[in-house]
This record gives sequence, C-alpha cells and structure tokens, in this order.
Amino acid sequence: MFSKISITNYMKAYSDNISKLKNKIKLADSIVVGAGAGMSTSAGFTYSGERFRKNFSDFEAKYGFHDMYSGGFYPYDTPEEYWAYWSRYIYYNRYVDPPRSTYHDLLKLIKNKDYFVITTNVDHCFQKAGFDKKRLFYTQGDYGLFQCSRPCRSETFENEAIVSQMLKQQKDMKIPSELLPFCPYCGKPMTMNLRSDNKFVEDEGWHMAAERYSHFLQTRSGQNILFLELGVGYNTPVIIKYPFWQMTVDNSHATYACINYGETVCPKEIMEQAICIKEDIGKVLADMQKA
Repeated sequence: MFSKISITNYMKAYSDNISKLKNKIKLADSIVVGAGAGMSTSAGFTYSGERFRKNFSDFEAKYGFHDMYSGGFYPYDTPEEYWAYWSRYIYYNRYVDPPRSTYHDLLKLIKNKDYFVITTNVDHCFQKAGFDKKRLFYTQGDYGLFQCSRPCRSETFENEAIVSQMLKQQKDMKIPSELLPFCPYCGKPMTMNLRSDNKFVEDEGWHMAAERYSHFLQTRSGQNILFLELGVGYNTPVIIKYPFWQMTVDNSHATYACINYGETVCPKEIMEQAICIKEDIGKVLADMQKA
C-alpha cells in the first residue's frame, strides 16, 4: 500500500492552487470526478442541526436521536412508522434540490470537457444539476429506488410517486397501512436500494454504468487525465481514493487533485503530480470561476 504523508507542509498558497487546478482542467484531455459525502455536505445536504430539526422535530422529541442517520437505523415498532420516517428522509435528500450551487458550479467548470463521474453519494445531485446521466456511476445505490428485501431478483423500482403519497398522507408519525411497499413478484417488504449488506441489488442500470465507467478508463489510459477527488473520506477508500492514487502512479501524464475540508493527504509517490486543497468544496469551485 502507499506511504501516506500529510501535504500540509507542501501546500502552496491557496490562490496558486486554485489557478493551477483551473489550468489543469483547461488542459486535461479527460477528467474523472470522484465524489463522496463531503460534496453534498458542501452543497448544504447536512444531516443534523437546523435542517434535521426543521423536518424531523417530532421524531427527535419522541425518540431522542439528533440526526437523520441515527433515525434511519432506529428500530421502529411498526412499518407504518418506519416508512413515515423514511419517506421524509428520501424526499428531503433525493427530491429536494440542495440549497447551494456546488454541483452546478462544478458542471460549469467541466461541462465542455470529456468527463466521467463516479460517486458513493446516493442523493442523485449530479443528475439533478444537469450532468449527463450516461457519464455517471452511482456505486452505492439511489435514494430514489426501492428493491425487494429478499431480494427475489435483480430489479429496482422508482419510488417518487409512492414516497410522495407517504409524505402527504402520514399522520401522527405513521403512514396508512395500504401504502406499505411490497415486492410485486414475491410479496416481501420493499427496502431501500442502498449498499449496506450482501442483499444490495445491482440492477441492469447499475451494471451498464459500471461498464461505461470501465470503458472510459480503458480508452483514456495514458492521456493527460485529471483525477478530481471531491469530499471523499475513508469509509470506502477502495472505491475512489485508492484507485485514483494507483491510476496516477501508473500514468506519468496524470494529475491527482483532492479538495476536502477534512483530512487532505496523498501518497508521496504522486506528490509531484498532486494538487491538494484543504477547504470547503463549494468555496473552491466558486473561487475557481472567479480566478
């Protein structure tokens, strides 16, 4: 594995890095964007604080949890209450646009480039911002999809219509029993299409996106390529972070760029090919447009 070292002592002035990254985007033959949770956090999709209290104050008062993630794992007494919570969760994190322009600002910078996006986010923000859906690979699922909880087959189901009904008709923190979602094939309860165990469904759309991503990487091998990592942490580094590092090592023409408000590191093997900026992603993207 790589020998990680902090780039804190190696970072140039913020403005210099902004200019350098913008120039790399301009000159790159192709760009691979890898986005993690920090991207959506920068866009305003926070899961605690005011946004949580505004939409889940009744659940907080009754059960004592203080963020959306905790509420998602709570063992509710009935499926009616479970789906009352999750229908709100899905609606506010999938069908409502983020309050900040972070995704739109990224698109403005790369829309005329040969790009592809791989993301562990499940909130669909890239597609809602206007990114080409054939250049997107959502590896971990989608809040907008249900799947059979068994699962009896590799198929997913769009949930916008039923989630809307759950949201409108819930009362006293419960949905009507007739709105409970069941698999149309085997009758088992539906669940979210989110990767949490070995029951995650990789449907036809998932496999097509995975194939397009693989083809993009293969056909751009050796190019002047920019691997742009945005808000990726260490929960699942084998999906984006480590592959980006390895592909940069393997290609002397490649550049690895990382923007992260938290820990910003890269291996010493690619230090000369790296641009690392420890700052809010939204601020960096906005400043790049001004530069």
